[in-house]
Amino acid sequence: MKALTLTQPWATLVAIGAKTIETRSWMTNYTGPLAIHAAKTFPRWAQDTCFIEPFFSTLRSYYAVLGLTDNYGKDILKLLPLGQIVAIGELVSIRHVESVDPPEPERSFGDYSPGRHAWMLQNVRPVMPMPARGTLGLWEFDLPTATPARKKLPEPTSAMQSATHYLHRPACLIRSWRR
Repeated sequence: MKALTLTQPWATLVAIGAKTIETRSWMTNYTGPLAIHAAKTFPRWAQDTCFIEPFFSTLRSYYAVLGLTDNYGKDILKLLPLGQIVAIGELVSIRHVESVDPPEPERSFGDYSPGRHAWMLQNVRPVMPMPARGTLGLWEFDLPTATPARKKLPEPTSAMQSATHYLHRPACLIRSWRR
């Protein structure tokens, strides 16, 4: 399976369904199954991004529904997985950013500068995080041998479904992300 490494918080935003368009400076002819990998590094500028809107409210709402945030959201950085596969989905098409007009907060989660490419993702679902070594570009990830457990993902609770319109993904063992 092909995999794509994203810096946090963007990897988690894709995993929870808040971000369905990944903007890139490059394109590929590949479409099909895609694993989303959270980069091992977490630069200071990316950490700071977690505390500006709409990133902060999106992440805080998701984790609050799971009962994992406190201290006014200051623990968000500790909850974001690093160096792990966090979601599986499909790359269905790639378009020029000029041809897409996403609503907020999706627009704020990407770089829609002219000349960039919008990678359209569908059927993304979070998975039990799996350690993996990422790299630049698309890379190969062997899902069958890397899956540590084959547990059925929990169904979303009514509280999760009503939190916000984009928080419709199951929690899938979030607590194991940062051990």
